[in-house]
Amino acid sequence: MEQYRAFIERCQQLIGAEYVYTSDTDKSPFLTDWSKRYSGNAIAVLRPKNTEEVAALVTLCQAEDIVIVPQGGNTGLCGGATPQSKGSSVVISTIRMNQIRELDLDNSTITLDAGVILSHAQEAALSAGKLFPLSLAAEGSCTIGGNLGTNAGGVQVLRYGNMRDLTLGIEVVTPSGSIFNGLRGLRKDNTGYSLKDLYIGSEGTLGIITGATLKLYPLPQSKVSSLVAIKDINCAIKLIHKARESCNADLTAFELISTRALNLIPDKVKNLGSIIYTPSGWVVLLEFSSMEKEDQSRIQLEKFLSEAFDLDLITDAVIASSIQQSKDLWSIREGIPEAQLKLGNIVKHDISLPISNISDFIKETESKLNQLWPNMQTIIFGHVGDGNLHYNLAPLSPDLSSELETRRQSINQLVHNQVYAYAGSFSAEHGIGQAKRAELPFRKSPVELELMREIKNALDPKNLMNPGKVL
Repeated sequence: MEQYRAFIERCQQLIGAEYVYTSDTDKSPFLTDWSKRYSGNAIAVLRPKNTEEVAALVTLCQAEDIVIVPQGGNTGLCGGATPQSKGSSVVISTIRMNQIRELDLDNSTITLDAGVILSHAQEAALSAGKLFPLSLAAEGSCTIGGNLGTNAGGVQVLRYGNMRDLTLGIEVVTPSGSIFNGLRGLRKDNTGYSLKDLYIGSEGTLGIITGATLKLYPLPQSKVSSLVAIKDINCAIKLIHKARESCNADLTAFELISTRALNLIPDKVKNLGSIIYTPSGWVVLLEFSSMEKEDQSRIQLEKFLSEAFDLDLITDAVIASSIQQSKDLWSIREGIPEAQLKLGNIVKHDISLPISNISDFIKETESKLNQLWPNMQTIIFGHVGDGNLHYNLAPLSPDLSSELETRRQSINQLVHNQVYAYAGSFSAEHGIGQAKRAELPFRKSPVELELMREIKNALDPKNLMNPGKVL
């Protein structure tokens, strides 16, 4: 650490000594990702307050050839915001950059710092009578910058799109320390390359996103949710088509959940009755949101479910009778990622498939996994409305976790081979990070990879921005 003393002192001068963490205790929370599978070390954790401080730090790092790892809420699952073990990098955390800069209600936009926690952005919009629709399980701790860096999706992508769709403009500190101010609240801006789209989803490898201008939407007057038991997975696909035909504009979310995943949270599902034991092993959690009054929305939902019963698509249904019951249903879905950890080590897959291929993929992949190692169980849930599945594997009992670890690579290869056989992608909304970097060359064409490398080399010729991630 002695060789970095002058560098650390300069960082302290730039942002204040109290915001430069160098002790192991202070740095520790920033050095391991949420999955606990990726850990590293760093010279220091730097916590700037604004874009100008970020630019000053990046300029200093550029001059000193210090590697930079941008980090938001540190809720990632692929090690994308975790430093490498060498200990020769700094983590630049945006968590102090938490200001709502502007609410433009006439333009239906919100401009905010990258370190704003997602739930705080939702609350700011709500306080102004608007909706910011990005919603995911980590919304109480993930940040807008992290959402942009991974092009986050969540449960309402079906209606509102992912983070790229929700973003009008961004502000970025480039690897040279320059500030690109692209905070434009324009729906139409045809003035050359779309630079914002280059940085969204780049996982901090091309620069540090420090701010964003995001779309807001009218606040729905009513939301109604229902958990339905489906006859089989094919019926889920037919059900979503039926929902789109019946009430396309009002269909907000459509989540496929295996009852195995559902029953990981027994205290929350105990009041759902027989639906949690449906013979098919599958349920769908759907939500309609509307500008109509709640009574009218409920009539619409009940009519839709009645027609689905008549078509033999569903066998049982629970309709939330209040806002709280609706929240309870969604808390079950949001609690699955953490609840599955009690099963032991988990092999997680964040995949996307054409909706038409989901049923065949699940059936065939389950069969092949059983042949590979019969002591596995699948924990499947996800945003099937947009083709995104969280296809996870756990041992039949926690004491088999070490055996699962020895098979992790072969499991990943089998699942990913199946994904691509069914015209899918092995990364839907969690990014590449460290977890999938080695496999990316086998899943991307040489032309795509070369274009990505050329962009990286052009913008970050010293390879100081989050090296070892994505490429």
